[in-house]
Amino acid sequence: MALLHGLLAWVREHPAYQTLRDALQAGLEFPTTALMQRARPPVLAALSEELSAPVVIVVPTVDESRRLVEALKLWVDDPARLRRFPEPPVLFYERAPWTPETITDRLDVLSKLFMYRLDTDAHYALADGTPPIIIASVRALMQRTLPYRQFRRAARKIAVGAHESLGGLARHASGIGYEPVSVVQAPGQFSRRGGLLDVYPPQAALPYRLEFFGDVIDTIRAFDPASQRSLPEAGRVTEFWLTPVREALPLDGERALATLRALLEAPLPAETRALLEADAQALEAAVPFPNLEFYLPYFYQEDSTLFHYLPDDALVVLCDAEKVAARWRELAEEAAEQRKQIAEEGYLPPQAAPPFVAWDAIRERLEHNAGKPTRTLALRESGESALAEGFTPEIHFAGRLPEALGRIRQWLSLNDQVVVVSRQAERMAELWQEFNPPPVLQSVPAAPEGLLTFVQGAAPGGWQWNSARGTRHLITDEELFGWRPPEPRRRLRRRAASPEFKFADLQSGDPVVHEDYGIGIFRGLVTRSVDDIEREYLLIEYAAPPARGETGSRGSDKLYVPIHQADRLSRYIGADDAPPRLSRLDSVAWAQTRARVQAAATQIAAELLELYAARQIAPGHAFAPDAAWQSELEAAFPYIETEDQVQAITAVKEDMEKAQPMDRLICGDAGYGKTEVALRAAFKAVMDGKQVGMLVPTTVLAQQHYETFRDRLAPFPVVVELLSRFRTDAEQRKVLSELLEGKVDIVIGTHRLLQNDVRFKNLGLLIIDEE
Repeated sequence: MALLHGLLAWVREHPAYQTLRDALQAGLEFPTTALMQRARPPVLAALSEELSAPVVIVVPTVDESRRLVEALKLWVDDPARLRRFPEPPVLFYERAPWTPETITDRLDVLSKLFMYRLDTDAHYALADGTPPIIIASVRALMQRTLPYRQFRRAARKIAVGAHESLGGLARHASGIGYEPVSVVQAPGQFSRRGGLLDVYPPQAALPYRLEFFGDVIDTIRAFDPASQRSLPEAGRVTEFWLTPVREALPLDGERALATLRALLEAPLPAETRALLEADAQALEAAVPFPNLEFYLPYFYQEDSTLFHYLPDDALVVLCDAEKVAARWRELAEEAAEQRKQIAEEGYLPPQAAPPFVAWDAIRERLEHNAGKPTRTLALRESGESALAEGFTPEIHFAGRLPEALGRIRQWLSLNDQVVVVSRQAERMAELWQEFNPPPVLQSVPAAPEGLLTFVQGAAPGGWQWNSARGTRHLITDEELFGWRPPEPRRRLRRRAASPEFKFADLQSGDPVVHEDYGIGIFRGLVTRSVDDIEREYLLIEYAAPPARGETGSRGSDKLYVPIHQADRLSRYIGADDAPPRLSRLDSVAWAQTRARVQAAATQIAAELLELYAARQIAPGHAFAPDAAWQSELEAAFPYIETEDQVQAITAVKEDMEKAQPMDRLICGDAGYGKTEVALRAAFKAVMDGKQVGMLVPTTVLAQQHYETFRDRLAPFPVVVELLSRFRTDAEQRKVLSELLEGKVDIVIGTHRLLQNDVRFKNLGLLIIDEE
């Protein structure tokens, strides 16, 4: 259950909420309602449960949609119901591919609504059969999508015992957008091998493996994309829906192909013509290709959006309805400017329909959906309403904890209920016990009665809730310390790495290395029959020795590598762009090369072993465990830590708390959070009375790190200084003097830190940024 789900009882008991709920249940038109943003998540969560229908929440911007998803996770009974309908990562008239994650997530939402409308059993819908809650920005909704009737026509129910041609089903999968691959690893892919067909629908938790007996589906099993192994008996299914995975279906490409051919008859720049011809060939073959969604307006004439997938009982919530309409029109105006440019480049027919739907058409759809209006709730930030009167902003204490604790005691004396949600909940509970020890409940009850509750977590701002049954207070870090909740990160979906992953991205002609036979050329995946059994092999081509008595080569030798031995192959990576010299299968040269490399590696390993053995016996400083301030610093991090970040931070702290000198390398691309790992390690060293030096390669980077460290550590008594050419000689002399006296805790600098006049009083940690 969600962190604050138990507090929805506060909302449900209010007459203003009950009036709103009853009106929406009856399908009555409800006037625009004022409700501040931080109060919307609990109200919307309560409505989504009681209406028992799909809910689409529309917000003006992309960032607002991400924040609202994170806020609703605290209140919704099952966060798995939440779906964010993502926006395409390109401009409306930009001829560029959408990312696989965007395509999959958008089709996942459409598939969920399709399954809900089919009213099938819970196995095909969400795990508990409950309708989804969809959050979408204006940009995401504006984009035209696959019409619902085309989606319904393309979707196919696959069942055990059904008469289906394996080849026909594979062609249908390709026609509705599935990508043919050697190994199925992600939604939207299919693979045909012998009498098996692997396919991964977007709404499925796992891919399915279909085994055919002639033209009959014999078995259907879910399988693990990492191991490629079918699951045991529990993985058997009797049926599933094969739903589209692209918003423009290759099998519907006739109209788009005709449009492209008409374009190609006009004079075009050579580069534009080549690109359009390639797309026309893919459309003619009815196979998916990267820029498929760009041609969506050429495929279908309908102005279809997510709203066309909603059932009659769905609820549409317009957050800040006036801003939604304004943002819609603003994006449409920007698109008009883009249209002029792409028309000049030759990609656009003169009378081409726009790739987005106008706001007036959406408003008409909401007001007259099949003869009756769609249930719609419009919200605005300010104004008067009975519901808004129930919520009022809570007091901000700006770090004055004694004042906060005193106010909480006053509220409790009035029999108010108080819930404190903080990333420092444990520390706040300790302070409360010191201030005025009452009974403390550590989790949210179903209906808290006169209790002070501390909850570990982060919420986007608190409020005071006034009702006939008393006053309730939700206090968060924003009220206590002025901290905002962490910004949600864009999490990249990692594909499962199957045993065949090593060759899945190889192209014919790529140089490869086999552990036993050396460097060769990959020539593709081939099927060979051995003892009347067909198996797939990786074909590698090697150089052949000269024939006897000849000076030239007699062709090439071939090696067939079974798929289960694909882990012995790797892509060739040379020191330059020169083509590699191919190995010969009958030569001992590769064995000699391996022996030399092994000897060199053994020598390096011995040197490293000697070095690290010396480090193990060298005396070092064992830093103390994290103090309370360390937790406060980490709680103020303005983002949610990634799994890799947490792992790196934990490893660094464990190293620092050992008596041996630390020597750890943190690797990661730009923007992956290495600076935060370094900052927390530096703060931990300072809290133990040690100084920290940070060496960076450039002056600009030194300034950036200096500003980051100074801003993050501002609430704590930590002195951060900078040594670079941005500082005058007098400023540098002052920093050096205070560094030697121990008045500077952290110094960040370029190679200036390596000069002889730089001396520390008690250096405990050196951080080297090899940017």
